[in-house]
Amino acid sequence: MAYHNGVVFEDFFPAMVDKLGAEGFMKELCNGFRLLMDKERGVITFQSLKRNSGLLGLQGMSDEEVRSMIKEGDLNGDGCLNEMEFCTLMFRLSPAMMESYVELLEEAFVPDDHDRM
Repeated sequence: MAYHNGVVFEDFFPAMVDKLGAEGFMKELCNGFRLLMDKERGVITFQSLKRNSGLLGLQGMSDEEVRSMIKEGDLNGDGCLNEMEFCTLMFRLSPAMMESYVELLEEAFVPDDHDRM
């Protein structure tokens, strides 16, 4: 389990990668992003994360915990999480995934030789 600002995250990501493969795992992360995002703005906001945190089993998170998660992942300083920031944050919350994130991203996003023809 990983702890982040008092919130416990069970690290299921390595098992998910084993089961889904890198491309399938990245697709699931993107689905998770869409589940949490503000549909009008296309990003995860404080309000959308607070409203949808129960979908992740994190109901009852304090406002400070939600703000902390947004701040932790907000790389461009706009106060929201875009899809890339969300995926990066999810990797950072998974110690096992951080060890092999480059290989996973390359496997998920670099086309196979047969795709180039």
